[in-house]
Amino acid sequence: MKKTLMVLLGLFLLTALAACGSQTETESGMKLVEEGKFTFAASGEFKPFSWTLEDGTMTGFDIEVGEAIAKEIGLEPVQKKHKFNAIVEGVKSGRFDAAVASHTITPDRQEHVDFSTPYYYSGAQIFTQPGSNLETLEDLEGKTVGVSKGSTYMDYAEEVTDDIKVYDSDVVALQVLSEGKLDAVITDFLTGKEGISNGLEIVGKTMLDRSEQAVAVAKDNPELLEQVNEALEILRENGTLKELSEKYFDADITTKPE
Repeated sequence: MKKTLMVLLGLFLLTALAACGSQTETESGMKLVEEGKFTFAASGEFKPFSWTLEDGTMTGFDIEVGEAIAKEIGLEPVQKKHKFNAIVEGVKSGRFDAAVASHTITPDRQEHVDFSTPYYYSGAQIFTQPGSNLETLEDLEGKTVGVSKGSTYMDYAEEVTDDIKVYDSDVVALQVLSEGKLDAVITDFLTGKEGISNGLEIVGKTMLDRSEQAVAVAKDNPELLEQVNEALEILRENGTLKELSEKYFDADITTKPE
């Protein structure tokens, strides 16, 4: 009896694992989680890039870009909300077709997934409370610095301090900073700008870098990556990316800065 139960349990686990990463392959060679659909992930915690509405669906710049890509490819968009720090692994394992979630292109991430051409450009910036004399990365030595889990901003913080507080999203980190519980936060300058416009008591200080954000696709899915890149090229040329950028940021963040 015990042996039978173990066999049944093993079959159940194998079936469950297969279902998690199962994909269908189209005539063009694209691998999709579900036939005829473009299943893309975002965090839903990163306004104005993606945030969650009362009905549980997500909206925002990333979401509309994902939907526009799906339309150009001829697929139905399916959005999936997932914790930011686990999205890349979800793409790699075949749980999602792609991530349209403001992922910065980094060598570490490129070991796990392939990236499209950038769909917008940004950069890391230091944020503090008004009146703070902290300005540069060196000024943060030994200070309490907040970053979002799974972000590239952790690398900067680790250069200067061991007192790092990690939060589920950049927005939460900025809220905690606004309440006076952190010395600084390192995050995307657009996210900080949005926080300021929404009334958070924070100010922007030194810009630390410029970065490129792109769509992440599994390494074994080059056909889908090609389709995504072609879609993005069309969206650039017909002005859709610029339109969406100006809708959410009152500025064009889709053109590479000089």
